[in-house]
Amino acid sequence: MLSMSSALINLLSFVVAISILIAIHEYGHYLVGRWSGMKVLRFSIGFGKPIWMRRSGKDNTEYCLASIPLGGYVRFLDSREGPVAPEDEGRAFNQRPAAARIATLLAGPLFNFLFAIVAYWVLFMPGAMVMQPAIGEIVPDSYADHAGLQYGDKIVAVGEVQTSDWESTLVAILDAMVASGEIPLTLEDEHGGQRRAVLNVGEDAARLTEPGALFDGLGFAVWQPLSRVGALTPGGAAELAGIRAGDEILSINGESVRLWTELLTVVRARPGETVEVEYSRDGYPSMVSLTLGDEGDGDNRRGLIGIGLADTTADYYYLRKYSLVESLSAAADKTWTSTLFTIRMLGRMVTGDVSIKNISGPINIAQFAGESAERGPSYFLGFLAIISISLGVLNLLPIPVLDGGQIVYQLVELVKGSPLTDRAQMLGQQIGIFALLLLMSFAFYNDIARILG
Repeated sequence: MLSMSSALINLLSFVVAISILIAIHEYGHYLVGRWSGMKVLRFSIGFGKPIWMRRSGKDNTEYCLASIPLGGYVRFLDSREGPVAPEDEGRAFNQRPAAARIATLLAGPLFNFLFAIVAYWVLFMPGAMVMQPAIGEIVPDSYADHAGLQYGDKIVAVGEVQTSDWESTLVAILDAMVASGEIPLTLEDEHGGQRRAVLNVGEDAARLTEPGALFDGLGFAVWQPLSRVGALTPGGAAELAGIRAGDEILSINGESVRLWTELLTVVRARPGETVEVEYSRDGYPSMVSLTLGDEGDGDNRRGLIGIGLADTTADYYYLRKYSLVESLSAAADKTWTSTLFTIRMLGRMVTGDVSIKNISGPINIAQFAGESAERGPSYFLGFLAIISISLGVLNLLPIPVLDGGQIVYQLVELVKGSPLTDRAQMLGQQIGIFALLLLMSFAFYNDIARILG
């Protein structure tokens, strides 16, 4: 259950994220609309009654912050909504050429994609530590086990797609799995030898696309360092108990701690306690009793065992550096590949090849927003980039109440030489509203299902 403070952080982060992305989207419409000679009546962030407003410019445009911060809009002059003053003739949205209207409608999603490029550019410029796609613990009798995957194997390629980080690897895995039910991998072991393996999931592919199901379903975890002893703290609990560098800690008080993160969690929770430690040396298990050290006080008190991580992580992490131009190119490439992946996944949801449980609603997005905000500005910026791409793709769907549907209307007019009839447009709007309500229903259902477990 979420604490009150976490819920508040999630809500505020969600409002900030939505406000930023909607402002960018609507600014695209606003800017290109003005360049196209349209008169802008109002630029609003949020819906409902304005809580702040000012008028500016030769057109006396209203700039507003509204009371419901869950969207926004640009209102252009439109002769279909009322008479146009003689001095404004030709400046209404529907009086401008079809090409100008299409450009204005496209500008909103385009600005979302441009924002993602800028966000990734900022994130890429300083360089970043990247974990290579490597196999962690293997579940017995799983797809991964049957394919012969081993702890520590690095994934060099998925099919013909070369992979260098987990993000590109996951995209390639999902693409291959959904397309054929098979995941062909090129693996590299710790000695540098390469081999091929195929995970054959068959008709189980759709189930494995459900959120959180992929790794558990395939039967392997993302690589993490084992709890192997590196440097020993002189006079520390482990050294005094006779543990040596190279030993592997197996359990503490019967609780498995094969991974370094598991070891840290168990030890930190037991400051000053005497515990039974099972460890392995040269393949032979041993048991020893030791008293953990401690540091800090009060709620910050935590246990210490006096060992350091064995120097194995260097083989699995590397610093990815870019020049200024390279970082911009990488940002554009990441935005492009993420956009194409989003479109493919949406298409496969329609055909049933990908689970519709991947559709997230505002509750789930708010949770992600809060978590990324708590982890720091770079994580929140990365979250904004992902949501901005999704927003851009969503608005390009050919649904009449969205930008994509309105673009379809303008293209039809461009081809036939006259606008669609009011009845046809009304019917399209009704279909579009129904489609959005259906989409929102799936999203809210998925959110509630995730909360209820």
